[in-house]
Amino acid sequence: MRLGVLDIGSNTVHLLVADAQPGGRPLASTSEKSTVRVMRYLLPDGSISQEGIDAILSAVARARAVADTEGVSELLATATSAIREATNGADVIAQIEAVIGMSLQVLGGSEEARFTFLAARRWFGWSAGQILLFDIGGGSLEIAGGADELPQLAESVPLGAGRMTVEMLPTDPPGDEAVERLAFHAEEQLAAVAARFGRIPSPDHVVGSSKTIRSLSRLVGYKRAGWSGNPRWMLPQAALEAWLPVLARIPASARQELPGITPERTFQITAGAVVLNEAMKALDADELEICPWALREGILLRYAEDSGW
Repeated sequence: MRLGVLDIGSNTVHLLVADAQPGGRPLASTSEKSTVRVMRYLLPDGSISQEGIDAILSAVARARAVADTEGVSELLATATSAIREATNGADVIAQIEAVIGMSLQVLGGSEEARFTFLAARRWFGWSAGQILLFDIGGGSLEIAGGADELPQLAESVPLGAGRMTVEMLPTDPPGDEAVERLAFHAEEQLAAVAARFGRIPSPDHVVGSSKTIRSLSRLVGYKRAGWSGNPRWMLPQAALEAWLPVLARIPASARQELPGITPERTFQITAGAVVLNEAMKALDADELEICPWALREGILLRYAEDSGW
């Protein structure tokens, strides 16, 4: 079966097309991505501007056309925090559904965390034991932990890299004082979350997913040999913290020259680094390993199970 996941997120509209079969892993065949950065189109009343709606609909239409060209038999369309929380979100969702010709599943933050946690569990397997997962999107930070395929605890915190850039790092470069304010804000937001995670067993394996965390691992992390020849990327918290003053002082145009930082991530990579650093410190995570799978793969895996495979 050829499946497609259309993920309408806070930063990008991303279509992943994969061939799925009983007992097999999702094999991605096509990926279509448009950078939208919804947070930049939010008006003071919390609504998405008409310009932002047009950008979303244009990206969705391109993705729908690619899905049709690729012969997708089932398209799974989801929207995450930016659409979910906009004051005109219901109207935007209706317009998206008109473009794609189907209903849109709007995910809550804890649902995002659970889908991503399933993807991480399948990637690392049962031998990973108790997993602690960090996932940074444009609008929110998801954290989940547990020893099974469903997390024992899943939390969503409004500390997304795009949201924090717009709200707390509006100048370019942001400078040390703004970065310190964001770090303090993230520390405050994470205090209660960290206390709740302190009540479940300590992790055997700490992992991170999402493009922001993968980009940061290329910048500050290192590679270990993998079991099948593919490298395992590791991201130490101390190395991440050491890079924060550098990221605070250089403009976005220069950040894209850094290792691992793609042009679409230069806008929000500094905020993402600050948030991840504070989250790892709050939950006593000295190092994490990158999981190549994330929300979209989790949705594919869950759909396969729900189809009775």
